[in-house]
Amino acid sequence: MKYTKRHNAIILLADGTIFHGKSIGKQGSAFGEVCFNTGTTGYQEIFTDPSYYGQLMVATNAHIGNYGTLTEEVESDDIKIAGLICKNFSFNYSRPAADGSLEEFFEKHNLLAISDVDTRSLVTYIRTNGAMNAVISTEVDNIEGLKKQLAEIPDMEGLELASKVSTKEAYYVGDENATYRIAALDLGIKRNILRNFVKRDAYVKVFPYNATFEKMNAFKPAGFFLSNGPGDPKPLKGAITLANEILKRDLPLFGICLGHQVIGLANGISTYKMHNGHRGINHPVKNLITGKGEITSQNHGFAINKEETEQHPDFEITHTHLNDHTVAGMRMKSKNCFSVQYHPEASPGPHDASYLFDEFIENIKTK
Repeated sequence: MKYTKRHNAIILLADGTIFHGKSIGKQGSAFGEVCFNTGTTGYQEIFTDPSYYGQLMVATNAHIGNYGTLTEEVESDDIKIAGLICKNFSFNYSRPAADGSLEEFFEKHNLLAISDVDTRSLVTYIRTNGAMNAVISTEVDNIEGLKKQLAEIPDMEGLELASKVSTKEAYYVGDENATYRIAALDLGIKRNILRNFVKRDAYVKVFPYNATFEKMNAFKPAGFFLSNGPGDPKPLKGAITLANEILKRDLPLFGICLGHQVIGLANGISTYKMHNGHRGINHPVKNLITGKGEITSQNHGFAINKEETEQHPDFEITHTHLNDHTVAGMRMKSKNCFSVQYHPEASPGPHDASYLFDEFIENIKTK
């Protein structure tokens, strides 16, 4: 192991609260909304998930980096989090299959990370006071300067971020001779979603976040998909219009996470910023159709209004989050459309909800 010099570092929250730690190599400052993930594994997938764009990630698991990294275990081309905060950072790794250390991965992607933080205390503070902007920095003697810079960082509410992570040009995934054609809107799509479609004999064309219905429909898809992604769904006027155009024609439509929220907004159901959001791979959900429970992967800071969904004559809530009873899934009664707030494609897991991809294919078959 090479010697890495550690520098004193701080986490400065928007309300002025400070937590202390040590840098993991890179020096400087990184800004974003601070949030926490309760997953015990899958850190590489988390760091490369486009839905985390612009966020400072607090890992609640005590050890990060202990099994290294593997090139294929990414959800996008590069790291999407703004920075990492953890308790114990493992410079060494023990997994034989790994092709590098997490430290090397961070160096490659120029990510600022700090460890030796009392993450229990930090997470407790965030849970009590809510998600807020923060800065992690090795400029420990420049508190006032950091406060001024932090004050200029926009709040997540009202922030459109899908354009920052979406593909610039449309591309194809799978076998062009596959049975089903799916047009996917990339609001921050994860690679494992595409793998799940391909595994079910689908050929997918992935379109930029601002694609029109006409462009997507020219692919002659059998079904449409609205992906996950970062930021507030309200500014996504184009995606909301697209959802309306698809629904007008009663074409098969499936939405995950941000796509789920866009479908709600397209039908007059409002969204709101949550106090903390749901981020982890151990969130309990109840399927109200089957009565069965599911352990799910979740990553969202916004949600749709439950009361408005219940009162909407054309919507049925299909899944509910058992911790706080927020809407975790819904379907339309008169349209070929359903969506979930969580991630059925979860990688590395859990896989309790992977059946939802099968349901979408069945909807395509019976359209």
